[in-house]
Amino acid sequence: MRVGVVTEIKPAEKRVALTPAGAHELADTGHDVLVQAGAGLGSGFTDQAYVGAGARIVEDAAGVWSAAELLLKVKEPIASEYASLNPDATLFTYLHLAADPALTDALVASGTTAIAYETVTGGDPARPGLPLLAPMSEVAGRLAAQAGAYFLQDPFGGRGVLIGGVPGVAPARVVVIGGGVVGTNAARVAVGMGAEVTILERSIARLTELELLFDGRARVLMSDPLTLREEVSHADVVIGAVLVAGAAAPKLITREMLGAMRPRAVIVDVAIDQGGCAETSTPTTHGDPTYVVDDVLHYCVANMPGGVPNTSTRALTNATLPYVRALADRGIDAALAADPGLQAGVNVAGGKILVPAVQQALDASRAAA
Repeated sequence: MRVGVVTEIKPAEKRVALTPAGAHELADTGHDVLVQAGAGLGSGFTDQAYVGAGARIVEDAAGVWSAAELLLKVKEPIASEYASLNPDATLFTYLHLAADPALTDALVASGTTAIAYETVTGGDPARPGLPLLAPMSEVAGRLAAQAGAYFLQDPFGGRGVLIGGVPGVAPARVVVIGGGVVGTNAARVAVGMGAEVTILERSIARLTELELLFDGRARVLMSDPLTLREEVSHADVVIGAVLVAGAAAPKLITREMLGAMRPRAVIVDVAIDQGGCAETSTPTTHGDPTYVVDDVLHYCVANMPGGVPNTSTRALTNATLPYVRALADRGIDAALAADPGLQAGVNVAGGKILVPAVQQALDASRAAA
């Protein structure tokens, strides 16, 4: 099969969908791997490394898009790429369609089959859930704690609080909303930096797991509306780590709640790819990562793992390569038929939206407009 990899062109996105090691594994089993010139440079992988791995370098994106039967990306196509979508290629990437009606419309109109990393389920029994979202969620969660600590500094708009404090001075209060992969990793790093950490979670089973995992090093509380409001009002950093797979994130932090927060507190909304969990959240970039609403600093970078592209690219390929191999080795239809978890990743095919949560989110967005 012809497997294509294009350069990511979303602002400040330097990840690439496949490492040279991944390209070697595909080429070694007889597949034709096409890599756009320079696609890996932002992650530290040269064209020569891909050639040495058995891939072919194609000078421009159009050549890869038109030739590939399976097109690998990291981020969703942006408007300038919509014209490259075609029914003869399967797109395999992060999509987050619930927050992107324009892209959804483009995919439907193109007739392409679009498989979203973030809704593929199952995988390794030791790592159930969303196996292709998990590695980037781990990276984003860890970066969220770092971002909170960084932007708490006065020169960057924060409260001027050192996240770990010093002897005789209290550490920062960090509230993590959601105890999944993002929230757990954010809490781990925040605890490691010496912050006073509270995790809010709604699943009783997960609350028990978190209590055992952190063993008293973080407070673990049921996330009901009153507790959420109380904890957010006393926080120096709030990390939004909620996820409803394939659907828009619930707006848990209202505009009214900002008025009760500490002046120059920081919100790090990791859920921004799915629309954000704060009413006042809007996507930002690494080049211009923050803005202020009601004296609360908002960090809403929509591709946080893109800030560490070498680590992220390696982690992503580790997770996606078995699925890429299955699609290439068996063919798209056979691979989907053989793996219900991979089938769950198909968001759009044959001009139709196949994930109910995506359709519901888009209907709600258009009704609100």
